[in-house]
Amino acid sequence: MIFSDFRAADVLAAAHRLRGVVARTPLRRSELLSALAGRDVHLKLESEQVTGSFKLRGAFNTVAMLPRSAHHAGVVASSAGNHGLGVAWAAHHFGIPATIFVPATAPRVKREGIAALGATVNAEAPHYDAAMELAIAHARDAGATFIHPCTGAALIAGQGTVALEVLEDLPDLATFILPVGGAGLLGGSGVLLRHAAPAVRIIGVQSERTDAMARSLAAGGVVPIPSLPTLADGLAGDIDALGLDIGRHALDEMRTVTEDAIARAIRWLERHERVIAEGSAAVGVAALLEGTLTLPPGPAAIIITGRNIDPDRLQSLPPLNPES
Repeated sequence: MIFSDFRAADVLAAAHRLRGVVARTPLRRSELLSALAGRDVHLKLESEQVTGSFKLRGAFNTVAMLPRSAHHAGVVASSAGNHGLGVAWAAHHFGIPATIFVPATAPRVKREGIAALGATVNAEAPHYDAAMELAIAHARDAGATFIHPCTGAALIAGQGTVALEVLEDLPDLATFILPVGGAGLLGGSGVLLRHAAPAVRIIGVQSERTDAMARSLAAGGVVPIPSLPTLADGLAGDIDALGLDIGRHALDEMRTVTEDAIARAIRWLERHERVIAEGSAAVGVAALLEGTLTLPPGPAAIIITGRNIDPDRLQSLPPLNPES
């Protein structure tokens, strides 16, 4: 499968499937970011999604499309946390057993949320990529359906409904800024925007410690990255050949930000926008606040992908300077 295999029509079908189940999240203009950028900047608040993350969109669309014959054996997923929450929520909705493999470092709020939805949680893996290996092996042995956190036509179509909502609410959108991890959100948003609004500039952002896409694009091939502690845990892990192909076709720019910049962006969103954002969700705002983005004329939308940060981790972040 490559990027050109995905269809905008599948995103529209997913939107119909998700209607009344997945929240249509707010798109809110930020006065301060607009003043900083010199053009209208809007925040797409997927932090207000049912599970606290956009990941529910792709997970629900995938589970909803499973044949009835696959329900008994259940579903299996690997996740840094938010995809697991989405799969667990969808499985609970349809009465399907679910097993979610997360790294031992996954935030407690995500692990506990998955378990509260009735899914089995395995947190034995030391890092994200090891969790995926365990999940794939378990699904094979159990005869269950493995739901990949970043790929699959149904999952990518579901994630693309984020961009569809932005475009419906902001028809003159000029720039779409999103966090990039394994490229699921990028794939779905990219296929929708390239079809419906090809002039929109798509800018991806990731942390310097989760820069698999940035490194791979620069090298012209998939580059593995080390597993390092990061505030952007939802963007951790390597990309594969499909992820790289998505990046090549869906991205106009790729930026990275430091851990310090992410921490400041989380605090900035909390203070000025009254938005709780996990590290992965704050990277787009971090890039704008740090001055690493030059936006073209016209309105911009930054995707705030989720809110699931442990309260103690949030409280441990350095406070903003009074003038920030």
